[in-house]
Amino acid sequence: MQKIVILTGAGISAESGLGTFRAEGGLWAQHRIEDVATPEGFARDPKLVMDFYNARRAQAAEAAPNAGHVALAELEAQFPGEVVLVTQNVDDLHEQSGSRRVMHMHGALKGALCAACDHRWPAPMQMAPGDACPQCGAPTARPDIVWFGEIPYDMDEIYDHLAEADLFVSIGTSGNVYPAAGFVAEARRHGARTIEFNLEPSAIGSQFDDIRIGPATQTLPAWVTEVLATSG
Repeated sequence: MQKIVILTGAGISAESGLGTFRAEGGLWAQHRIEDVATPEGFARDPKLVMDFYNARRAQAAEAAPNAGHVALAELEAQFPGEVVLVTQNVDDLHEQSGSRRVMHMHGALKGALCAACDHRWPAPMQMAPGDACPQCGAPTARPDIVWFGEIPYDMDEIYDHLAEADLFVSIGTSGNVYPAAGFVAEARRHGARTIEFNLEPSAIGSQFDDIRIGPATQTLPAWVTEVLATSG
């Protein structure tokens, strides 16, 4: 086995205290997705959206990587082949745990984006409607987050990696959100073995060759130990 492509979703960060889309309570439960995670919602009420992501940014700043994040960083560091980590998460817990090669297909809370010139820069803890772009000066700053209805980042590169994968691993994803929900089918089409880690089988669980049920903080360290023991 030469190449492992890993997709992580909200489930891996949930054990660090960051709520998932569908969890009861927490930030997401207090808002409609259409209001805080779409371009139309931002156009209607930019202050609501800015305040929502300010709260998420503050919450993420208090979170620490868990054993699942650490295990994936260990895999990247010690696996003799290639490990590519694609995340739907907008926190930086993978980087904090030591992962060096992380593709944020849905953007990052720590980033700001100019809607006028596409310039990106580190986001302050508090953003406000009308914040100016440091590059062009336009009052069009927004969170560097891929909202529903927008095209995720790095898709061409991600599909290239899926085509080359010997093993595709999905961790803590619902299987409801495309294009990520289609990654397992893409990897299988190119001959990859597939495995899912989740608290329960996802909406696309039947497409995986293997499913490991349980908290990522328990299942991932055990799996990484297994992989490294057989890959020397």
